[in-house]
Amino acid sequence: MPWPVHPNGLLGAQGDEDSYRIARSLRFNSADSTYLNRTFGSGSRTTFTYSIWFKRTSLTDSYLFTAFFNSSNQTNAQFSSNALQIFSNIAGATSINLITTQLFRDPSSWYHLVVAVDTTQATASNRVLVYLNGSQITSFSTSTYPSQNANTNYGDSATVNYIGSYPSAGYFNGYIAETYFIDGQALTPSSFGETDAITGRWKAKAYSGSYGTNGYYLKFADNSGTTATTLGKDSSGNGNNWTPNNFSVTAGAGNDSLVDSPTNYGVDSYNITVDNSRGNYNTFNPLSKVTTASLTNGNLDAGASGIAIGSIGMSSGKWYWEITSTGGATAVGLYSGSATSTRSVLAGSTEGFRFDATSGTLDYTTNGTTFTSIATGLTSVPYFIYASTAAATTASLNCGQRLFAYAMPSGYKSLCTQNLPQPTIQKPSKFMDALAYTGTGASNSISSLGFSPDLVWIKNRGTTTSHAIYDTTRGAQSQLSSDTTGDQVTSSSGLTSFDANGFTIGNSTLVNTSGTQYVAWAWDESSQSGIDIVIYTGNGTNRTISHNLGVAPKMIIVKARTTAGADQGWPVWHTSIANTTYLSLNATSASASGTDYWNSTSPTSSVFSVGTNAAVNANNDTYIAYAFSEVEGFSKFGSYTGNGSADGPFVWCGLRPRYLLIKSSTDGVNGQWAIIDTARSDANANAVIVQANQSNAETSYTGYIDILSNGFKLRNTIAGSWTNTNGATYIFAAFAESPFKYARAR
Repeated sequence: MPWPVHPNGLLGAQGDEDSYRIARSLRFNSADSTYLNRTFGSGSRTTFTYSIWFKRTSLTDSYLFTAFFNSSNQTNAQFSSNALQIFSNIAGATSINLITTQLFRDPSSWYHLVVAVDTTQATASNRVLVYLNGSQITSFSTSTYPSQNANTNYGDSATVNYIGSYPSAGYFNGYIAETYFIDGQALTPSSFGETDAITGRWKAKAYSGSYGTNGYYLKFADNSGTTATTLGKDSSGNGNNWTPNNFSVTAGAGNDSLVDSPTNYGVDSYNITVDNSRGNYNTFNPLSKVTTASLTNGNLDAGASGIAIGSIGMSSGKWYWEITSTGGATAVGLYSGSATSTRSVLAGSTEGFRFDATSGTLDYTTNGTTFTSIATGLTSVPYFIYASTAAATTASLNCGQRLFAYAMPSGYKSLCTQNLPQPTIQKPSKFMDALAYTGTGASNSISSLGFSPDLVWIKNRGTTTSHAIYDTTRGAQSQLSSDTTGDQVTSSSGLTSFDANGFTIGNSTLVNTSGTQYVAWAWDESSQSGIDIVIYTGNGTNRTISHNLGVAPKMIIVKARTTAGADQGWPVWHTSIANTTYLSLNATSASASGTDYWNSTSPTSSVFSVGTNAAVNANNDTYIAYAFSEVEGFSKFGSYTGNGSADGPFVWCGLRPRYLLIKSSTDGVNGQWAIIDTARSDANANAVIVQANQSNAETSYTGYIDILSNGFKLRNTIAGSWTNTNGATYIFAAFAESPFKYARAR
């Protein structure tokens, strides 16, 4: 009997596996000059649709697909400085040149791209439409559209078509899965994919329409050979097979036919002759600053005297992988801020590693025989696969995306998204969301949330006004501001009611000036979401305050609602600072010593402690506390060290963030509380920031931060940065747009 699904998207068996399944992907590697090509007969030169699933592994310039007669007559899709460029010229004259402002810099998950061309359209901007993960891209740094009825190079019988290449140069590095070309029709993404009702993720579905003369459907599923009738087979029924060039399907590290897939399904087998689960597989991560090794072959080969760590963190469960070393010995182990004890894999050897993340044990085996312990008592989860290579040495990683050399030990799994634990919250927008809206100047119902919120935080984006914070525990109209130390006020024109799918606001300038842009962040209070809102009255003595989270909080924010004496600030405790220190949400100051704030006591699964400081516990003053625990795949609290570089630190969260709160705990001058979300800036690099401690309007920057499928990466070099000053320590709180198990690259 199927498990029930909670109305807010909680745990349930449905939605964990994809019913439509993509079995295989093809690995492209520029060092091997891998590509496919075909010359077609005449077809439509004005109208076509391309649908392609891909995962990038290198951030160098490359080509996805090309129709090439010569350099003066070509149509292609390429990555140029990590922007996507759709380009076409005829007789040397550029007819299409669309360059996205969005940057494609996530190598840890899959993208779905649809390009629909119909130059017969009357409106120029309708002649080329570009969609990513089901949504249309509308922001371009360059936007040249073709004249009406203009030809492209597709459908020209003298033109050679390529996948993964521009002739003799510009090879694609990464994985390509299910690819469609529809000749004579301009279609939308709904022909190839749909939004999953349970998880909210964009997923593949079967195409059921016609293909046209030159149309094709490449599954890359037949790896019995590398011919046009196997690896390059067209499954549309048209027989438009492609010629594979320089691919290998021979077992071992060189195998380019992998079960790395944008669809999650299947179970692991302990038989080495049977393919493993399908899903997005762990590779080495080129974004990590620890990753100094040269990464090739789909980020499965690390070399050139460096260090590489994996793209998927292991926090629980049992995992198995193999490493083959060539040229010299490779040190293999685990990484969690630093490397654990390691095993040296000798040149020419393939060794298996098993890690029980729940019990904290790491073992290895040579030639699939007895396992020998490397380390025990490993508790600093998550851990990542770690490899350190010497000069002229290559370490080849296999997490199950190709057949293992030796049988997996019973009870262990290959490291891919299908095998990650099912998130308690499968659809985060049912528990937390960010939304942008335009003020009306009159009573306004904001009804686009997927839940009834218990905590709503609103900021006027365009002008200098205070933040406005409301919660159901204090009641509607009871307003606090994070940028001031003032008491709670009653605002009949602020938030006037909490509703079933949102909230209603009055005409206060803080929440609803006509024509003004606002952002709202909303949370559902529950133990499932890891959020508890607590009211208490101070007594002036060391004490504990009960909460209902069931686990220890990772962050606590306190504010005095009413004070008999001087107004107090917003003390914050975070898991990455000591329980003898505090931060102030309303100030830029670094963490400060304050044993009288939390009574030098860390919170437990049932209580948190407060001392005698008036900011948290003055006699007869009343307080509100927002307590947040960590929910895997939904929220993450941690810290990182800035480096002041455009190649900044990568921060693993196990989720794709919807909301980020970042604050330096060591820099008291530039320590703004930066709030970043994907409602105001939905493409990388994300560059729109509101400061929780300031009433200022939002600030926009160029190339500030990348929101990724598994976390975020800092990209700014601004001196005195709020998020990446060299040597400064930063704490953060992240809430998910999607758990990594279901996340798409963006």
